[in-house]
Amino acid sequence: MTELATPTRRPLAWRVATVAAVREESVVARTLVLDVPDWPGHIAGQHVDVRLTAPDGYTAQRSYSLASAARASAGYAVSTVEILVQRIPRGEVSPWLCDIAMVGDQFEIRGPVGGYFVWEPSRPEPVLLVAGGSGIAPLMAMIRTRKEAGSRVPFRLIYSVRDPDTLIFGEELARRARDDHGLDVTIVYTRQTPPGWRRPPGRLDAVLLAEAGWPATLAPACYVCGPTGFVETVADLLVAAGHDPAAIRTERFGPTG
Repeated sequence: MTELATPTRRPLAWRVATVAAVREESVVARTLVLDVPDWPGHIAGQHVDVRLTAPDGYTAQRSYSLASAARASAGYAVSTVEILVQRIPRGEVSPWLCDIAMVGDQFEIRGPVGGYFVWEPSRPEPVLLVAGGSGIAPLMAMIRTRKEAGSRVPFRLIYSVRDPDTLIFGEELARRARDDHGLDVTIVYTRQTPPGWRRPPGRLDAVLLAEAGWPATLAPACYVCGPTGFVETVADLLVAAGHDPAAIRTERFGPTG
């Protein structure tokens, strides 16, 4: 995903991850498929720490959300996980992961981390996912987990991006919206829309949130992930619409030093 602002506080072992595949997801982001021996498994919504070490011993560390399902994705071994990386200008870690890392390269990861911003298929309530930019990563893990687990819990995703070039997982989301029963996907373009798009560009507001989301009377579980300003705005809109603040889980991200 992006370089998460929340540091890891729980001691976990570092493991060597090998890049097994690379997928370009947009002009600003790519997926790294990682083979991690002895991976302990994870819950959708968790993240990992990534540590790069230079030849002179200098290290740089950032956190990235896991985008893969909580169980192994089709075609990959149980030890395989996926992270989404967005290029952060002048960043220490994301430029290498986005522009240089290739199949066979290795680096260290530690995790999984986090127990608050997570979703498990055993939960029965409807789910509202709201993503801004690369905040789609942990929410995609939830969508993929729902499918692999055979869950029938209804999901609604509202995904805000600047323009078609920065849409991440666009083809997969279109396919899942068509084929995954009970999953609705709404894309919001804030600056530029594709040709013939039914809605003019604009920011996510209360009207659109009411149209594409769940009514508060259904008591959905709400997950909001994206830049700090976006997350705070969406959370405030949800509360104003009557949603229980305790049912709104948020994760903010941003560039770090």
